[in-house]
Amino acid sequence: MSDPRTASPAGAPATAAPKTNPKRKAMMTLLTIVILIAAVAYAFYYFLFARFYESTDDAYVNGNVVQITPQVLGTVIAVNADDTQTVKAGDPLVVLDPADSKVSLEQAEANLAQTVRQVRTLFVNNNTYEADVAQRQTQLSQAQDDLRRRMTVAQTGAVSGEEIAHAQDAVKNAVAALEASQQQLASNRALTENTSIARHPNVLAAAAKVRDAYLNFARNTLPAPVSGYVAKRAVQVGQRVSPGTPLMAIVPLNGVWVDANFKEVQLKHMHVGQAVELTADVYGSSVIFHGKIAGFSAGTGSAFSLLPAQNATGNWIKVVQRLPVRIALDPQELEKHPLRIGLSINAEVNVRNDSGGQLQAAPNTVYQTNVFEKYGDQADAEIARIIAANLGEQNDATLTPSRSGRVRKPAPKLM
Repeated sequence: MSDPRTASPAGAPATAAPKTNPKRKAMMTLLTIVILIAAVAYAFYYFLFARFYESTDDAYVNGNVVQITPQVLGTVIAVNADDTQTVKAGDPLVVLDPADSKVSLEQAEANLAQTVRQVRTLFVNNNTYEADVAQRQTQLSQAQDDLRRRMTVAQTGAVSGEEIAHAQDAVKNAVAALEASQQQLASNRALTENTSIARHPNVLAAAAKVRDAYLNFARNTLPAPVSGYVAKRAVQVGQRVSPGTPLMAIVPLNGVWVDANFKEVQLKHMHVGQAVELTADVYGSSVIFHGKIAGFSAGTGSAFSLLPAQNATGNWIKVVQRLPVRIALDPQELEKHPLRIGLSINAEVNVRNDSGGQLQAAPNTVYQTNVFEKYGDQADAEIARIIAANLGEQNDATLTPSRSGRVRKPAPKLM
C-alpha cells in the first residue's frame, strides 16, 4: 500500500531528484586536495630529509667507573673522600695501617746496607790478596835462593844433608803458599770482576727486596687514579681489607659517552663517524649535544645477557633486537652541561654520509694513569741513598775493577 503523502495523482508528472549541495561538494574537493598536498609534502620531506635520519629514545649515558681496590692486606685508619665529592688524580683516598710494612722495609734497608759493606769488603780484599801473593812470591824467591846457595856448597861438606832437605821443604812450602794465595785472589776476583758495588748481584738482590718492601709500604696509601666524582663508597675506618676488595669508585664525568640502542632495521646505513644530535631529559630540548658514532657493539644486548635466549627450544617468538651504538660527545659541551651516568638521552643520527665503516674504522681508546709511577721512583731514590751512605769515602767509580781484576784507585787531582 503506497503512502498517500508521496503518491502522485494519476497522470501527474513524477517529482525530480534533490539537487547535490554545492557547498558540501566544494568542502570534499578541498579536503581531497589538502590530503594530496600533505601526502606530496610528506613524500618530499621523507625522500629529501627524513630518510637520512635514524632516531631512538632508548639511549643512556655511560662512562668509566674506576674501582679503588687495595693491593696489600691492612686495616683502614683513614678515609679521605665520600660520595658526591670530587677528587683529583693522586689525592690520597684511603690510608691503611703501615706498621707491619714499615718493619719489613726497615729490615730490607738494613740488609741492603750490610750487603753493600760486604761487597765493599770483596773489592778491598782484591788488594789484600794481591799483596799476599806478592809476599808469597818474595818468600818463594828467598827459599829458592837459600836452596841454591846450599846446593852450591853442598859438595864441600859445609852444609849437611839435613839442612839441604829443610831448604828443599821450605821451597815446596813457599810454592804451595803462593799457589794458595793465587787461588784466593782468583776466587775473590771472580766475585768482583766486570761489575761494581752498585751493580753487584748481591747488592741488586738486596735492592730488589728493598724495592718490594718499599712498594708494599707505599701501597698503604691508595691514591685516586683519575680525577672525578666519588661514588659507591663502601669502606669504613677500622675495616680489615684484603687485596682486590672494592672500597669505592671514581667516575670521571669529563669522559662519558652515550650508548644508544637502535633497532636492527635502523643499522643498515649507520657508519662510524656519522654526526649525532642528542638531547637529555635532564636539560630538555633546549640543550642539544653534538656527537659522533664511535663504534658498534659486537652483539645485541640479549646475546650478552646473563641468560641469553635459546631460540632453538621450539617455543620461539621473533622479537626485534637492538644493538648498542657508542656515541662520543663533545668535551666542551660536557663541561658546560655535565651529564651523569645512567641519564636518559634521545639520539638522532644523520646517516647521509656513509663513507665510514662499521667495524674496521672504530678508533682505539687507551686509558692509563701515572699516579703509581712515583712509587718506583721513590724506591729507586731510597736504594741509591742507602748505597751511597754505605760506600764510605769511596764511590762507585773508585771501586770499579779493571780488566786485570785490580781495583782502580782514583787519579790524583791536579792543583
